[in-house]
This record gives sequence, structure tokens and C-alpha cells, in this order.
Amino acid sequence: MRIFLSCFLLLLAAPVFSQENTITQDTLVLKVDSLYREDQFYFAITYNTLTDKPAGLSQSKFSSGFSGGFLRDMPINKKRTIAVASGIGFTYMNHNQNLAISSTAETPFYALIDQETKYKKNKFSMLSIDVPIEFRWRTSTYESHKFWRIYTGIKFSYLLYDKSIFDSNAGKVEVTGNKDFNKFQYGAYVSSGYNTINLYLYYGLNPLFQSAKVNGESINMKSLNFGIIFYIL
Repeated sequence: MRIFLSCFLLLLAAPVFSQENTITQDTLVLKVDSLYREDQFYFAITYNTLTDKPAGLSQSKFSSGFSGGFLRDMPINKKRTIAVASGIGFTYMNHNQNLAISSTAETPFYALIDQETKYKKNKFSMLSIDVPIEFRWRTSTYESHKFWRIYTGIKFSYLLYDKSIFDSNAGKVEVTGNKDFNKFQYGAYVSSGYNTINLYLYYGLNPLFQSAKVNGESINMKSLNFGIIFYIL
């Protein structure tokens, strides 16, 4: 009789434990889903071009750029497929072209290199700290990191370091800390694709130079960069 009573009580308790386990699992799923974010590290490789160039200025060779950083994801809808994000990063750009920068950083001089002048290298490079602010749409869920995305926004940059090199038969001229470069720069960008690798496009909204002139014409060049961006959780 005692054995029979113990078995009966065990059968009564089993559904209770099963129900508690189901509730716990459902609660866990809801909790994970409600906390899901797409916080991401990013790394981009770009080809850099210039727009609004002064007459006679042309680009040569391959002008590359690299950027990377971290973005904090903040979903704004219940499905967490729409979000805004912001973070911090760094960008390095270099431009190979025929605008020679000489003299000193305080009194720079600009001249277009003519076709008869032979030179080994002529470029300027820039290192900036970035604060991107973007709007995000994606098809992701907390269960899968493979999804379609369109991210677009504005990137604010502050110039940390610049360097110009003109290496010709007459010698090598390097200029750093050029006062004519815009310290504060900003531009619009968009990235789109599937999973880790995405296409990337950036367009500068203000000129790289703030007061430089060549042949009496203001240098109002802006950056136009496109390439590939990688997102890593």
C-alpha cells in the first residue's frame, strides 16, 4: 500500500515539474529575444576617389583606405529589425594624384605636376577619428546572424594626422600638420549586403581643404570612397 501511494504522488508531481520546465523555457526565449542586439565591430577596405577637382588635377595609381571601429545597436521596433546605432572608429585614407604640396605646414604651396615632370610618388594621407550615426534595417533574428541589411547614416570625423609626400628627381618633400586641411569633416554613407561581407559607399559633404588654392582656383575636393565592409559580432 505504501509503495502504491508513493507512485501515485509521483505521478501527480510530474505534470507540475513539466509545467514549470515549460514556463522556464518560454520565459528564457522571451528574455533572450527582448535583449537581442546587433552590436558589431566593423572593418572596411575602400578605393578612394576625389570629386570637384580643380582643372588639370588627375588621380594616379590605386588610392586605398581602411577604417574600423565599434557600433552600439539600439533597436526601435518590437521585432528588433529596425535600429539606430552609434559608436567610434578610425579611418586612414591616402590619395595618389598630381597635386604637389611643398614648402612647410604653416605656409604650404600647391602646384599641379605637369606631364613632363618625372616623379616616383605624390600623395597625401589622412588619419581621422570617427563618430558614425546610422539608421539600420535588417532581417536578422537572435537565432541567426546570416541576414540581409541596409545601414545608412552620417559619419563625423576629426583629423588626427596628415602627411603629404612629393618624391621626384629633385628630391623628396614631406609636409605634416598642413593647416589647410579641414580638421572637422563629415559625410554620408550606406552599406548593404548579406551576412558578414557588404558593399560600402561614402561621400564627403565638405571639402578636404579649407583654404588651399592652385593656379588661383580654390581646392574644393571631396572624398568619394567605395569598397567592402565586414561586420563581426
